[in-house]
Amino acid sequence: MLAKTFGAAVYGVNASLITIEVVVAQGLHFHLVGLPDSAVKESEQRVEASLKFFGYRMPRQKVVVNLAPADIRKEGSAYDLPIGLCVLQASEQITTIRSLEEYVIMGELALDGTLRPIKGVLPIAIEARKRGYKGFVLPIENAQEASIVNQLDVIGVATIQEAIEFFEGKKEIVPLETDTRDLFMSQINAYDADFSHVQGQENIKRAMEIAAAGGHNVIMIGPPGAGKTMLAKRLPSILPPLTLQEALETTKIHSVAGKLGAKATLIATRPYRSPHHTISDAALVGGGSFPQPGEISLAHNGVLFLDELPEFKRSALEVMRQPLEDRKVSISRAKWAVEFPASFMLIASMNPCPCGYYNHPEKECVCGPGVVQRYLAKISGPLLDRIDLHVEVTPVSFDQMTANRPAETSEAIRERVIRAREIQITRFASQPGIYSNAMMPSQLVKEICLISDPGRALLKTAMERLGLSARAYDRILKVSRTIADLSASEEIRIEHLAEAIQYRSLDRENWAG
Repeated sequence: MLAKTFGAAVYGVNASLITIEVVVAQGLHFHLVGLPDSAVKESEQRVEASLKFFGYRMPRQKVVVNLAPADIRKEGSAYDLPIGLCVLQASEQITTIRSLEEYVIMGELALDGTLRPIKGVLPIAIEARKRGYKGFVLPIENAQEASIVNQLDVIGVATIQEAIEFFEGKKEIVPLETDTRDLFMSQINAYDADFSHVQGQENIKRAMEIAAAGGHNVIMIGPPGAGKTMLAKRLPSILPPLTLQEALETTKIHSVAGKLGAKATLIATRPYRSPHHTISDAALVGGGSFPQPGEISLAHNGVLFLDELPEFKRSALEVMRQPLEDRKVSISRAKWAVEFPASFMLIASMNPCPCGYYNHPEKECVCGPGVVQRYLAKISGPLLDRIDLHVEVTPVSFDQMTANRPAETSEAIRERVIRAREIQITRFASQPGIYSNAMMPSQLVKEICLISDPGRALLKTAMERLGLSARAYDRILKVSRTIADLSASEEIRIEHLAEAIQYRSLDRENWAG
């Protein structure tokens, strides 16, 4: 007898449906075909132990399990539950009232028949609804995540016995439903860190506001303990709230990577990722034999913070250059390629030199001649070219630290940022794929960032006297356009240009010496 149901395989951030067929015939042995990996092949032992635990048996006949299409590699242990149910139906140990073919079924079995959570539930649920399946049967710990998708019966089960009773009609399980919009709106600005906790550093807060308003990348240069990490951690709280579509995109990526955890729901706040400087290239941008999203994709629609930037491996930093431009990363293998979204704001921090005290107002730098230049040279020009704001962070004085003056909240700053972003969305309405000033190509900068003759004279003087490099020109214009948007000014005024010029520290030819 033939039994059939459906599972799914996740490639990139999308799912492909897999047909699971089981036939029990005359002969011996268990055969698993359809290009399975080792984890899938081992399902025979898990399924057999689980069935025995609840009084069922693995047929002592020829059992053939086919995972179709046969030319797509199947990975992981999530096919245990559908294989177990199909084996029972094909060997006539159960009689199902509900058809297995109307459901997508996924779950890893423990030896006692309980179900363990799986990865990639959200893209599978989206694909199941798209294909018109009645429901999705899965481990109860993943049910909350799948319930984000409406118009699909999400059936969470704790054991294979519970799944059997559901399909036999002996047990009614109420499909789990989540009001996605209400859940999303209730958590949209639930950030733990707030700018109101930061005393002093008003100039850095201003730079962060400009970065958030225009989607600009930032590098902060300053001594240890000046507050670089603390300020970066608070940046997501002043970014515009996620849209529902962005929240679904972000949740899909975290689901595929297995980062959501048990009973997780929609990610409603902008992600903040801060990998250690020992990270490998593949872990940063994504990859592996079966490609998984890297840190830059986990930071999609949010912030990627690289602390102590010169300490990162140069190769790891260089592979980020293309994703910073394209806002996606493509990973190719011999037979197929996957694409992960990677639209993030890069916030980097660094000490000005190995000892950390170059240009410090009070402490003396002990680094030898040429050491500062060699330290800065660890960051390549092409990478630095993709960073719009260079911000020098100075230590907070004792008086500022102990002052009890109320600081501005993230909510107040965020309102200004949202207004500036709305101006940009209107401005770029006819430009597909461009949503903020930071995304403008050079040609668009010439058309949009027009400056007056006094402004042009100021920019020329600044480039000559401060020794600014040519690549600083476009960056200054983009940042000054964002500053003008924050002021609700249609024109880029001279004070906007002057403020933008001061954010190009590392472009000064004499900065390190």
